[in-house]
Amino acid sequence: MDKDELIAKLKRMGYLKTPAVVSAFQRVPRADFVPEEFKDRAYEDEPLPIGEEQTISQPLTVAFMLELLVPKAGQTILDVGAGSGWQAALLADIVGQAAKKKGKVFTIERIPLLVKMARKNLASYIKKGIVEILEGDGSAGDKKHAPFDGIIAAATAGVLPPAWKEQIKPGGVIVAPVGQSIVKLTKRKDGTFIREDHPGFSFVPLISEEK
Repeated sequence: MDKDELIAKLKRMGYLKTPAVVSAFQRVPRADFVPEEFKDRAYEDEPLPIGEEQTISQPLTVAFMLELLVPKAGQTILDVGAGSGWQAALLADIVGQAAKKKGKVFTIERIPLLVKMARKNLASYIKKGIVEILEGDGSAGDKKHAPFDGIIAAATAGVLPPAWKEQIKPGGVIVAPVGQSIVKLTKRKDGTFIREDHPGFSFVPLISEEK
């Protein structure tokens, strides 16, 4: 399967819908974010190993989560779990399209070797100032650059970290795995949240520095 066939499949299945997300999938090659030994499998709709017992997420899952997040040009997004950088690149492609105030993606990763991989893979976005990579505990969010229009995570936790709820703007959206479900939280003006649960997914665990 090549990139166009994968995109066509995801559109046919209803996972890729909005023009901005579809365009990002077209412009950001997944093959650039998988290890050399898996290049020939880059457009399979499967998670693939990237080292350190981590994976680059299944394209279907990434598409589904981005469609729930609804990122827009000019927004500021926190991406928890940079991995090899593919999801951050997709987000950067979308938020960086603004003509005036370009958006920015802050992507956080706790595993040093993956931080190094992501920096290499995201070099062009970093140079443009659209992406910044942070090394640290993603469950703590990123207080320095908050509040965010959107927060998205690639690893599952038992509950959503309180820091993420504090760091999202009113009207903003958090999309993250909880157990084997993908949860979408939309923050109301009064600080409460509207919650949607979408079961049936599998993720690597979110590792917190907290004891």
